[in-house]
Parts: sequence; structure tokens; C-alpha cells
Amino acid sequence: MKFIIKTQRGMESVAANYIREALPDASVWASPMGYSGLVIVETTDENAGEKVLEIPEVERIIPVIVEVPAELEEIVESAERLAPLIGEEETFAVKTKRRGKHGFTSMDVNRELGARIRELTGADVNLSWPDKVVQVEIIGDKAYISVLPGEEFRKFTPDKIDARKLFRKVTLVQMPYWGDYKACRSFGEKIGRAAQAFEVKELIIAPKEKMDAFELAEFIRGIKVGQESRYQIQREAYPWKVEKVPVSVWDLYQVVRDKRRSKRLLIITDPKGPTLAEVKEHIARDMFYAKEIVIFVGSREGIPRGLFRFADYVVDLAPYMTFATEHGIPAALVSLWEVYEEYARRREKKA
Repeated sequence: MKFIIKTQRGMESVAANYIREALPDASVWASPMGYSGLVIVETTDENAGEKVLEIPEVERIIPVIVEVPAELEEIVESAERLAPLIGEEETFAVKTKRRGKHGFTSMDVNRELGARIRELTGADVNLSWPDKVVQVEIIGDKAYISVLPGEEFRKFTPDKIDARKLFRKVTLVQMPYWGDYKACRSFGEKIGRAAQAFEVKELIIAPKEKMDAFELAEFIRGIKVGQESRYQIQREAYPWKVEKVPVSVWDLYQVVRDKRRSKRLLIITDPKGPTLAEVKEHIARDMFYAKEIVIFVGSREGIPRGLFRFADYVVDLAPYMTFATEHGIPAALVSLWEVYEEYARRREKKA
């Protein structure tokens, strides 16, 4: 019986030592082929899985059903042994993690192995909520394959309201950070990463007045770096196609003038406004029906008070507290999502 054990990177040796204590007769290989966060365990102990899961450093345990050379043809042929584990009425997905250099990609494995399993079982593919997941772990010249319950992979389930329904309508208007070039770039990276993480409709960099062009350039350069780093993670993690958030530059006052249109909701976060709890019913309803939600975020200093008159809501997210520049976007979006979700669930129950 063989297992692929996953840990946090750097914790594989610690986990391996505890596994040796729990399974004295087991063969334990930490960082196989030099890949961190992995331990391969081979044992005859029938209770090995339960014992290994008692170790806190262990994050996941994958029982290996098939071990074959890391060749696409060999992996596809393993479908003959996997097919009996997937019923005709069940749905499945193939997920591949490839480590090392090969003449094929993870997508090639997913496509070819998935097609063969579907041919043998008659089962349908469901990339979002599969009943079974065929997990392919390729480590160097070996491929370790398992069939796992889909529940282990269901970050996204039908009973959860998709947060993207809100965030796809959100335009973030961010005042740029200024000052030391290195600081401008650093803050830009954090803001670019945050905007991309929420997959918003658009990020507008909006100076309120003339500013140093090179400071702005460093800030925008940071935005691009941060956005790209988060985008690459999303491409690997999500079962749907991810788009990069459009980024533009626009004068702050002109943004306000342009966005004051029908079905647009303008929100400014500032301690001078009422708390979110005081307005949550109204703001949640208005966000639900809005075509676009425009959220203004300050930097080093708040949004100019003269613009408050043109906002639909000025909201204090955390009374007696101010957020650091890089926390403005996550704090605003998470807070607004909570009241939006509560409102959306009530509507579902009434329907």
C-alpha cells in the first residue's frame, strides 16, 4: 500500500519523522526527487491512513491505486484499472499535478485520460462538482494515480452564492501611493494583487491632482507585477477561465462626473459616514440591483470630502479604526460581500 502525503513546503521532513514513529515498518521518502511538501510512504499497515492523519503536519493523504511510468500512453492505459471505481451514473474530473520535465502537459493528461475513462464508464465529466476525482500526481519519472471522493475538492458548491456575481459589477477607484519609489512599487504590488484576487470589473488609478510622473510609474509597475502574480495562481487553482482585471488611469474628479449615471452606485469608505450595520439593508439592496458598483479607496489620505456629496453611500467599515493603504480594497470588498450575501440568501428563501 502506497500513499502520497502532502505537507506545507519545508515541513515534509518533520512529517516524515513522525510517520516513521507511527509506522515503524514503513518505507518513508521525504522530498522525492527533491520536491518539497511531499512524502511517499509504502507500508503493509492496514490502518496507515488513520495513523498518518493523526499527524498535524500532514495536510492530505492520497492512496495510490496505480503507479506507472510518467509517459502519457502509460497513464492513459491506467484507465482500465480506474474505470471500475467510477459508476456510470457518477460524474468525474481528472486533475493532474506535474513535477519535472515531460513531453506532455497536465492538460494533455486531463484530456486524454478523461476521454478514455468516459469511454469505458459512460460517466459524464463535471469539472465543478464531480462525484469522483481522478488525481494524477506526477513526480519525475513516475505517475501515481488515485480516485478520490469529489467532496475533498469542492471549494465551489451549488449551495454557496458565487461572490463573483457581486465583484464582476465592482469598479475600484484607487488613489495612487506617492513618495519613495520603492514604497510606491511595493504598495502597487499589494493593490494589484488584491484587485486581481477579487476579479473585479475594473481597477482605475485615480490621482486627485498633478503628481510626480515617475512615482506614478513605479506605482503602476507594482500594480502590474502584483496582478500577474495573483493571476498565475488563479489560473492554476480555478476550474474556470480567469481574466486579468482591466487597469486604467483617470482623474479622480472626472471619474465621479462620469460614473454618476443611472444604475451606478457610488460608495466611499470613510470614518465620517454611518457604520455599515446602520445602512446594510439599503446598501445590500442597491448593490443587488446596480449595474455597476463604484468603490473609492484612498491612499495615505482619504477621498476628498467634496466628493462625499456625490456618493450614494459614505460608509464607516470599522469605527475608531483606519485601514492601511494596502488593506483598503480587501476590507471594503469583504465587508460589502457579507451584507450582499445575507440579502441574496433572504431573497432566495422568499422565492
